[in-house]
Amino acid sequence: MDILGTSLRVCVGDLDAAIGVYERLTGAEAIRFQRGGVAVAAVGCFFLMSGPEAELSVLRKITATLAVKDVDDAVADLTAVGAEIIAGPLPTPIGRNLVARHPDGSVFEYVDRKQDA
Repeated sequence: MDILGTSLRVCVGDLDAAIGVYERLTGAEAIRFQRGGVAVAAVGCFFLMSGPEAELSVLRKITATLAVKDVDDAVADLTAVGAEIIAGPLPTPIGRNLVARHPDGSVFEYVDRKQDA
């Protein structure tokens, strides 16, 4: 599997205030979207997330988001090394994602940009 990039997850209480900070730090403009009850802003390599604590507590368990060329390839490689697929693959606004627990217990989200799957 080819890992193309990594995004860091930051849970914030005030999304609008956080966006200003991260736009200044990264020089990137925020792209906003909603995922369930959570408001998300992608700013550079950061995913800023704000919403109900019940949903954020689940999201905090995911170490990072890894962009890959193809989620299906990720499933094959993850399975081969003994990882557990705990969610997905599922469609997203820009492609597909899955969540996997690695053999060491760490949890990562894997995303691609394949909308035709």
